[in-house]
This record gives sequence, C-alpha cells and structure tokens, in this order.
Amino acid sequence: MPGMDIADIPIFAMLRSRMGYLAQRQRVIAENVANADTPGFAPHDLKAFSFQARVQAAASASAVAPAGTMAVTQRGHMQAPGTGQGLAAGVKSVKTNDSEVTLSGNGVVLEEEMMKMTQARMDYDAAVSFYQKSLDMLKLATRRPGA
Repeated sequence: MPGMDIADIPIFAMLRSRMGYLAQRQRVIAENVANADTPGFAPHDLKAFSFQARVQAAASASAVAPAGTMAVTQRGHMQAPGTGQGLAAGVKSVKTNDSEVTLSGNGVVLEEEMMKMTQARMDYDAAVSFYQKSLDMLKLATRRPGA
C-alpha cells in the first residue's frame, strides 16, 4: 500500500485526537492556574472526551461537503477560519462549578486544578504509551519473517 499514512488507520487517528484533547485540556487548566488571583475569574474546563462523538464527527466530516466549502485534503493545507485547531478541533471550553469563590469573585481552587492537571497528564501518558505500543505491533506485523 504505497502512500498510506499512519493517520489513515482509525486507532491512530483516535489516539491522536485524544492526545490533542488532553493537550488542550492541560492548556485550559494552566490558564485557570495563571488566573488564580484575577478578580472575578471563573475557571473553565473542557467537555469530557467522547470516542463515540469523535466517531460521529469523523463520519460526518467524511461526507461530501456542500459546494463552495473549503476542504483540507492534505496535512499541510491551511484550514478555513472557524473549522477547528488541528488535533483539538471541536473541543469546547465550559465553565466549571468549583467549590470555593474568594471575596474578589475568583473561583479558582488551586488544589482542584492540580488534581485535574495530574489526571490529564496521566491520561496523556497512557495515550502516548498505547500509541507507541500500537506502532510497535504494526512494525512487528510488517517485518519480514526471519528478519
């Protein structure tokens, strides 16, 4: 299969999407921590990652686009404004209901943000590990017998 890209394999595409989501979540949590002293700041988080939603989004994206719509047909193509941000496309930030609000109206609880960051980092490490193990299995499967 000359010209086949690893991103064409569904498991790798899903893992890349998951890693993109987790990287975006770490960025949002870091913004919360950076604004821990900003009066009136409400912390944000991302909606939970759903493989089912990603499968449905991928299926609808593969459908024929309406006439006049820009299409990204190669990895190096630029995306039209509002079509997403690469791996984290479709990720939306939501306000969170934290347990404490300071007198200045700031709702960031550093302990909760650190727990979220730790969980996001562990999930990211697990996704990277699974991605690497899947690559190793693919290499093993494509190796010549006796090599």
